[in-house]
Amino acid sequence: MRLRIPRALIPVGIAALLTGLAVPTQAQAEAREATGHTLPAGTRFYVEPDRDAARQSVTDLLHGDLDSAATMAKLASWPGAHWFTDGTPDQVEDQTRTLVRRAARTGTVPVLVAYNVPGRDCSQYSSGGAQSDADYRAWAAGLARGIGRGKAVIVLEPDALANLPRDCSPTTDPTGALTAGRIADLRYAIDVLEKQPNTTVYLDAGNSHWQSVGAMTQRLMDAGVEHAQGFSLNVSNFFATDLSDRYGTWVSNCLWYATKGPAAARGHADSCAGQYYSSAAPNDGRPGNSVDVDDSGTWHWTDLWYQQNVGTPPAKELTHFVVDTSRNGQGSWTPPAGKYTGDPQIWCNPPGRGIGDRPTADTGTPLADAYLWIKTVGQSDGQCNRGIPGGTVDPESGVVDPPAGTWWAAQARTLVENARPALNFNGWD
Repeated sequence: MRLRIPRALIPVGIAALLTGLAVPTQAQAEAREATGHTLPAGTRFYVEPDRDAARQSVTDLLHGDLDSAATMAKLASWPGAHWFTDGTPDQVEDQTRTLVRRAARTGTVPVLVAYNVPGRDCSQYSSGGAQSDADYRAWAAGLARGIGRGKAVIVLEPDALANLPRDCSPTTDPTGALTAGRIADLRYAIDVLEKQPNTTVYLDAGNSHWQSVGAMTQRLMDAGVEHAQGFSLNVSNFFATDLSDRYGTWVSNCLWYATKGPAAARGHADSCAGQYYSSAAPNDGRPGNSVDVDDSGTWHWTDLWYQQNVGTPPAKELTHFVVDTSRNGQGSWTPPAGKYTGDPQIWCNPPGRGIGDRPTADTGTPLADAYLWIKTVGQSDGQCNRGIPGGTVDPESGVVDPPAGTWWAAQARTLVENARPALNFNGWD
């Protein structure tokens, strides 16, 4: 017998979701919108109605689990990014056009993630991508055609610069041809996407605990970031927002320093201080010094370096960025001391994490254009084994984690329950 629940017992947020009100109406979306290649404060982002969390909410409701249904409805009421990861040029064009038009009808702006570069993720958990550089460029052109004159924010190729083919292994790219192709692909994608009149493109720059400021700045310059609105940070990761804001501000200042700063500094991004720098042991990613790469307590020395060497560049000449806050409310995970002898994979489905800052274009940080939920909340990072040889069960979850990109309701509930600040219904706060 089908369970029937009186409507009076259905939480108001779920009822609204089931009647389609989770998508902001034109009246709700009245605010300044992105025009041209900028992202003004007040921009409202699109909420897709047919999302994993929305479907889970309905499933939970039909099974009589009202608490879980309400939790999933809260999650479904907030805007997240739509990932484009495969397909033919014609397919991605059609899918993008449909999404952009739906968002336009609500007066909001969709966030799109282009994630199809050849050899992505060093062929590991999130392996895949186009079969060749030519295929990728045709695919990117299809994505651009689908956007057309519509408004869209594009996060371009997470990890593609932070994890170049030459970084994968000593034998992956011995001649450098794959890395050169990757850089050329990104330059092409920026150019073809920026030709659309209402796109705002952010080239991904990894996270605050990966490449040093100087190294990432050079990679952004090589890939043509000056032709984009800026760069993205912390995609699919957990580092606290303030660390991303600080790192992003350094990268922006280093970009200015190496392109528009003193003549002696131009072309020398490698001279910029970074998160691995301290006055006692100047390091900035160079081997041979003993700076704790995770210790933000040394970062005040980096701040001082920029004050003394860069000063205050003209605000209009600085590059902006966006930060993924979808899972960083509790910050990054520190495994218990001595628990793992191998790689604990702190980036892979870490326990006890929570959603962070809500999606907004009003960040309060001068160079941060937006905080966005770029990673889909509730999707697995992969089948983590914490570096245990031959292990298949994740010791932290006690199960074999779902493959990367697979919806995982239990993890989604944990992220909502641990959200900081607490998660409310979008529009019913």
